[in-house]
Amino acid sequence: MSSLITMDDLSNDEIQEVLETAERLLPVARGETYLPLLQGRILGNLFFEPSTRTRMSFETAMKRLGGDVVNLGAVASSSVVKGETLYDTIRMVDGYTDVIAIRHPRQGAAQYAADAADVPIANGGDGAGHHPTQTMLDLFTISQAHGRLNGLRVVLAGDLRYGRTVHSLAHALVRFDCELVFASPSSLRMPEEITSDLQKHGANIIESEDLLNHIDDADVLYMTRIQRERFPDEEEYKKVSGSFKLTARDLANAKQELIVMHPLPRVDEISPDVDATRHARYFEQAFNGVVTRMALLCKMLDVEVPANIGGAA
Repeated sequence: MSSLITMDDLSNDEIQEVLETAERLLPVARGETYLPLLQGRILGNLFFEPSTRTRMSFETAMKRLGGDVVNLGAVASSSVVKGETLYDTIRMVDGYTDVIAIRHPRQGAAQYAADAADVPIANGGDGAGHHPTQTMLDLFTISQAHGRLNGLRVVLAGDLRYGRTVHSLAHALVRFDCELVFASPSSLRMPEEITSDLQKHGANIIESEDLLNHIDDADVLYMTRIQRERFPDEEEYKKVSGSFKLTARDLANAKQELIVMHPLPRVDEISPDVDATRHARYFEQAFNGVVTRMALLCKMLDVEVPANIGGAA
């Protein structure tokens, strides 16, 4: 593959291939063995929005595989403040690197970057648009927990209007015949154009403003943060802030195999008492960002991963 801008850039077979590669790379991601498959390669991290997990997991993934990373750094100290266009920034970094990971507040920016660059582009989130590398680590987390992706009942909860993670994930889950429950305040419903598109592709969708009624039958509960930074009006944010708060008590009658996920950072939508339950998977999910992005980087750079990788060195 070349660039990864949306999940449409991967077929179902390619998704499964990446997940299988990621599983083989787990000892490398954990630091148990060293496999310098990307030695001599350079990743350009261009993050025009704040990021902790996505930026650091891309960097860790590259370095675990023997490659190196150059970072844009703070936007305020870059040439962006001098008026440099995104096109010029991409063309410049294209000459320094072998692959670029980009996060940008403007929806469509990742595709624009891919059109400008000769090297592959990995979309690390474009506004309220897509976040396919997050989706891949989400699918890996689900697959590791349940042993499959097909036919699961998945509840996506919280900010479904602005949440690019759930936009990408919903499209992917429909391709594996999952039943989807969209639980959100009415003002934060999944955008109509996304819901309609999913239904055209055969999606079985339930929309609800009540989260608790849908927990007991779920295989996956995917919580999201109400994203203050996406709201054009502070008063509108205050109306929905704290709408959903998951506690350990809410999981009392949940399936034993239910997993609770969250792309992080969390604010108050998951109580700390959930952390100690068998259901919590969000910190493991964050770690899975490393191994999944390792597999994606190898695929984007056309580097073959050995079928057998040793354990601890």
